[in-house]
Amino acid sequence: MDRLSNTVRPYAWGSTTAIPELLGTAPTGEPQAEMWMGAHPGAPSRVNRTTTLLEHPLSEVIAAAPEAELGAPTVKKFGPRLPFLLKLLAAGAPLSLQVHPNLAQAKEGFAAEERQGVPIDAPHRNYKDANHKPELICALTPFDGLCGFRAPDKTADFLARLDVDSLKPYVDLLHAHPEEAALREILTAVLTADPDEMSHTVHSSAEAAARLGGEYSPYASIAHHYPGDPGVIAAMLLNHVQLQPGEALFLGAGVPHAYLNGLGVEIMANSDNVLRCGLTPKHVDVPELLRVVRFEPTEPAVLRPEASPSGEELYDTPIDEFRLSRYVLAPGAEPREITAGTPQILLCTQGTPRANDFDLAPGGSVFVPAGEKTELTGTGTVFRATVIA
Repeated sequence: MDRLSNTVRPYAWGSTTAIPELLGTAPTGEPQAEMWMGAHPGAPSRVNRTTTLLEHPLSEVIAAAPEAELGAPTVKKFGPRLPFLLKLLAAGAPLSLQVHPNLAQAKEGFAAEERQGVPIDAPHRNYKDANHKPELICALTPFDGLCGFRAPDKTADFLARLDVDSLKPYVDLLHAHPEEAALREILTAVLTADPDEMSHTVHSSAEAAARLGGEYSPYASIAHHYPGDPGVIAAMLLNHVQLQPGEALFLGAGVPHAYLNGLGVEIMANSDNVLRCGLTPKHVDVPELLRVVRFEPTEPAVLRPEASPSGEELYDTPIDEFRLSRYVLAPGAEPREITAGTPQILLCTQGTPRANDFDLAPGGSVFVPAGEKTELTGTGTVFRATVIA
């Protein structure tokens, strides 16, 4: 078992206070958006297995002995790399509106850009790898987000109440077509509209949303952060979701989404593939986006942990690259045996629990190689990330 030293990413949308408050450190005044735990090459966690102070990237430790670290079943199923990335995510402002490809789309898109010779770090590159990126966000504080298309008839009524003339053609589209065709046509129209005309529409819609308040307030806030961005109107097509602490949301391929505000534990397949719809200065590839988006109205399915006699509370998802659960350790509780034949990352979010000989504080984490006997004691909350191999 190794204590992890983790990198905090200072993305502009990050909260300046949420992660420092959890860690018990002083804010720096700069945004602290994500703390990464895992072996992603962009910011691998670091471990120390020597008697010196020298730390090594977890990615290198795994690469040196993949079966010893990950277990033979994990290597056979996913290859010689950790299949997931665990994060603390702290949104102080809305993230970009985005979707992720499915596995077949990722492989096809990556291969196409490789053939075209698009540099892997080019700002207009869509596919950084050949993997999909399903993800799960579990709220540690009240957490706001957008997820999936609202039913077109409800969206038509939502837009009509704004009483903005330039939105009326979109209202008519939503009433006149089958649901999937309507959603495709309106998103295409929004993202390909004349920029000056769309900026005016966004400004007028934002004023109306601020005036109406209530269910319109999140969209007024989005417009405040991204004035004139067509993603503001695209966001109005989506369901607004509010998670309470302990609740989670699973985001599969093709589902448009954005996180707006709050602190959570996020886990995802180890991929960087993102297609953006707006709320960003970054590249928006409209044709590729339209190929990947699932134009299906959905009701967001809020997940609550399923308890087991062992004390494990599981967030059940339909993929194998990650498995997220938590243990809420009460004072005087029996030790929890959590040995597994797969790799694990344990993250403390509350209290003073203990993993084997390691004392954990909020924000503290450890990597557990496959097969290592592991026991949780003490009090607090520990999230457990592993795979299904």
